[in-house]
Formats: sequence, structure tokens, C-alpha cells
Amino acid sequence: MAWALKLPLADEVIESGLVQDFDASLSGIGQELGAGAYSMSDVLALPIFKQEESSLPPDNENKILPFQYVLCAATSPAVKLHDETLTYLNQGQSYEIRMLDNRKLGELPEINGKLVKSIFRVVFHDRRLQYTEHQQLEGWRWNRPGDRILDIDIPMSVGIIDPRANPTQLNTVEFLWDPAKRTSVFIQVHCISTEFTMRKHGGEKGVPFRVQIDTFKENENGEYTEHLHSASCQIKVFKPKGADRKQKTDREKMEKRTPHEKEKYQPSYETTILTECSPWPEITYVNNSPSPGFNSSHSSFSLGEGNGSPNHQPEPPPPVTDNLLPTTTPQEAQQWLHRNRFSTFTRLFTNFSGADLLKLTRDDVIQICGPADGIRLFNALKGRMVRPRLTIYVCQESLQLREQQQQQQQQQQKHEDGDSNGTFFVYHAIYLEELTAVELTEKIAQLFSISPCQISQIYKQGPTGIHVLISDEMIQNFQEEACFILDTMKAETNDSYHIILK
Repeated sequence: MAWALKLPLADEVIESGLVQDFDASLSGIGQELGAGAYSMSDVLALPIFKQEESSLPPDNENKILPFQYVLCAATSPAVKLHDETLTYLNQGQSYEIRMLDNRKLGELPEINGKLVKSIFRVVFHDRRLQYTEHQQLEGWRWNRPGDRILDIDIPMSVGIIDPRANPTQLNTVEFLWDPAKRTSVFIQVHCISTEFTMRKHGGEKGVPFRVQIDTFKENENGEYTEHLHSASCQIKVFKPKGADRKQKTDREKMEKRTPHEKEKYQPSYETTILTECSPWPEITYVNNSPSPGFNSSHSSFSLGEGNGSPNHQPEPPPPVTDNLLPTTTPQEAQQWLHRNRFSTFTRLFTNFSGADLLKLTRDDVIQICGPADGIRLFNALKGRMVRPRLTIYVCQESLQLREQQQQQQQQQQKHEDGDSNGTFFVYHAIYLEELTAVELTEKIAQLFSISPCQISQIYKQGPTGIHVLISDEMIQNFQEEACFILDTMKAETNDSYHIILK
């Protein structure tokens, strides 16, 4: 049986009257402010609507936000409702960041009783500065030798284990911590926002930074590489006590505004909650292992009389190329960008594979990266090599070659067609950039996998068979693609040899 609740007549009348009063109260909204002053975006930005929006289920219901980070510094009251919070910090002052375990019961049981690793970074908020982050930080290092951008105040911190600061990464610190125990880390930011602004007439406006925290758990190999959570907040850093004065100034400005204007701004909160963000791309460091294609076991090259045939000369190691391929994965593309000095753009191209990057036109790359870096990146993507200043070809002379030449002359006398039985000379290309005798010595030594110290002098055979010492000026006057036969002569004093170019 279906039950229906029926209101008495009197209740129906009361309800009808309430509806009419409510409609009447809404009918005047926007009229006092004028047609242009009413904006639905302002209404949707009110805290009540923000709370409703945040309570909606996320796109990925299985998404786990296991941690919460709270910066113990007040947010600015001069931030509009729909904008991100902004927090003012004093240069060099210690500020606490509380690391809170926000897991629900049964979530991520694999980290129970184990440590996690968090990496703190201070990075640029503006995308324009993100493009040139490496140059900006190098300039700061030059002006402030020996200083760091970010430090941990270890005596004041609680619960952190094995804190580290890489000397080459001035804006990064890291440590281990146990989510089950109370953990608070005190950070110090030593750069100020106005150090990265262009000096203009009438004062300077400091650039905003971001404090970003990335947390990882341990993998099967004991390395902290499995990402758990990332969050960040926007800050500005002032000279000592400058943040307090700026906070006071913002408060006074807000007090002078009308109640209606105040409604468009966020209230100032005593602490700053870092909001979830994408993880910061990790830098892949190049190890000291030999590059692919490099043969560490060099074949010996005899520089005495009776040299080996060119057919048995060791081939030079192939040049190590680092061209981007269409089959390159997004992770490998990130590593390629780091290796080729495009670290500032890794975040922009996070999900780009090799095929995606190679599809970009010259105009696309310049629009994304700017004229200077855009042209450099485009040339790197196309694998364009720098043309050498001078190219010469050399071949090693040997007794066997001389014998083959004699046989060839005898056969030419017997056969009018001049058949040489397939005998030919093997030449190697040498590319010179500096056009110096030292460079030529190193290139010849590299070509035959010997030490440059084994080459005492290099001569060029001149008129009537004289030996002319090779100088920088002589090399600069070599003809392009000139061919030479290399002959050797043992030095008189030591175990080294003279090279003669014929």
C-alpha cells in the first residue's frame, strides 16, 4: 500500500505564502547594482558554493589523497574568491609545515610502519619564469655565491629523518618521515621575490613562488620512487619583517572597502593548506657508465715500421648521437629534454612522446618556448648537426699497400683495361673545428684509438720530400676535403712517433 502525506489546507496556504515571499525577495537582486555589476561567477565563487563543489565526488573515485600539508603562516586577505591563496613569508625566517597523515582506515596499508620520502621545492609560479628557470637560478647563484634558496631548520624540525640538500639544487631539500608519528619541518626561504623582477621606474613588484611537496613510498628495490601525493601553495618572500608589513597593509586596505566589495575577497586564514597538484618531473642524472656504442676495449695501433693493412685498422668509435626518435616514450622524452638543456620545459611537455614533439612545427616551438630556446629546441628535434669548419681525409700507409701498388702496376702492364683486382685505399674523415695542431693530433689519436702522447710531432711532406712541421696557420690553409696518406717514423728519444702527411 502506498502512503501519501497530505498537508492540511491551512498548511498549504502558509507554504504558498512563503514561496511568494521568497520569490519577492529574489526579484530585486542585481537591480541596485545595475545590470553590468551582477556576475554569476561572483555568486558561484562564494564559500558556500565552493564547499558544495569540493564535496562532489572526484572524477576518479579511487583516487587517494593520503596526506595533508599545512604551512603555519597566514594567507593574505587581499585575494579574490576565485583566485588561489597567497601567503607572505619573511626571508630567512623559519616557518613550520605540518605533515599530516590523512589516510582513511584501510588505505595504503603497505606504508604502515614504514618511512616515506618527501621532496620540498621552491619554484616559480609564473609560466614566463618557468621557461627560463635554469637561467634564473644560475644568475641567482652567481649573485649569491655559497647561499641556498631553500633550507631546513633542522634543530626546530620534529620527526624528520636523514634530511638532505643537494649542493647543485639550491631550491630543493628532501627527508624521510614516518606518517604514524608527529612530523613538522621548518623551512627557510633565502631568496626574495624582487630578486627575479625587471627593475622598472617607480618601484618593483615581486614575483610569486610556489612551495611544492612531493611524497614517495619505497619500491621493491628499496628506492623511494613510487609517487603518493603532491601539493603546493603560492607564496611571496620579502625582506625580514617585510611580510608582516605587507600583511598589515592588505588588512588596512580591506577595512576601507565597502561590505559588498569585501564579499568578493577571501578571508585571511591563520594557516595555509597546500592544494593537490601534479608531481614535479624528476631530473635524470647522467651516470658515468659508457655511452651506448662506445667500445671501452680499444684495439692497439702499431706505429712502427711494417704497419698493418688498412683492412685491419680499428674503426673509430661511432659518434654518440642523441636524436629523438618517434618511438620515444614520454618518460624517455623527459630524459632527452634534460640531457639537451631543456629542463625548464619538461613540465610543459610532460605527456609528449617523441612522435608528439617531432610533429611540432618551427612556429609551434617558438610560440611555446620563445624565439631563442624555441629555435634551439627545433634544431635539436630535427637533429641538425653543426657543419665542421674543415674536413680532411686520411689513409694509413703500409708495406702491404706498397706491395699491392707494385702488383697493380705489373697487372696494368699485362692488361690494357687496367683491372686492379678490387684493390682500393681506405680513408677516414677527420672533422676540425678549432683548426689547430693540437686538435689535429687529438683527432688522429682518437681515430686510431691511441693516446695523443704517443704522437710526438706531425709533419707535412713538402717539395723534394722535405718534412714541414704542421702549425696552426698551415692547417688553416688546408684545402677543404684534402686527402693525405699517413706515414709514421719512430722518434729518436722516446717511444713516441712522428706522423707524416703525404
